[in-house]
Amino acid sequence: MFYYENRLKVKGYDLIIGVDEAGRGPLAGPVVAAAVILKARRFKNRIDDSKKLTPLAREKAFLELSRKSVFGIGIMNEKVIDRVNILEATRLAMEQAVVSLLEKTGFSKTGRMHIITDGRITLGIPLPCKGIIGGDRKSKTIAGASIFAKVIRDRIMKIYARAFPQYGFQRHKGYGTQEHIERLKKLGPSPIHRQSFHVD
Repeated sequence: MFYYENRLKVKGYDLIIGVDEAGRGPLAGPVVAAAVILKARRFKNRIDDSKKLTPLAREKAFLELSRKSVFGIGIMNEKVIDRVNILEATRLAMEQAVVSLLEKTGFSKTGRMHIITDGRITLGIPLPCKGIIGGDRKSKTIAGASIFAKVIRDRIMKIYARAFPQYGFQRHKGYGTQEHIERLKKLGPSPIHRQSFHVD
């Protein structure tokens, strides 16, 4: 899963930044993005598309990645999503994640960096950027970003589950499961529900 990274290294890029998000589809909660530079190529835990991993496998991969990478996180809450739409909020979260990462690297002016993202989103960052469809399954760096984004968003939703226990956020993480939709119709929206997402 280092095909894209290897090609960019051959072209002379020193640092490859992988970017991915979690939370575009849910009815509630934030969209979370992560930007990652891997410091290692070998991992004891499986580093893959976060959707392919169990919650326990994601947590283990997250801990190993935390030691073997530099990462930045971007978070856009439901109010931003409602104001600018989910696609733009995702872009903003990704840009925030990259900026956070660049502040940690110290290479923002001297390193030859290239961004690779999952999907077709174009970032307003003054660095070369390539979108890769299914990138979290094709690039180890993007896969690492998908794990960071998913684990952090799940942790946020577990906190919201304590604040709004009647919605069951700890189980569905805000996604439109049958349980969630039934509770939403019965209880109405919570303060963290996306008002621009409609439930029929």
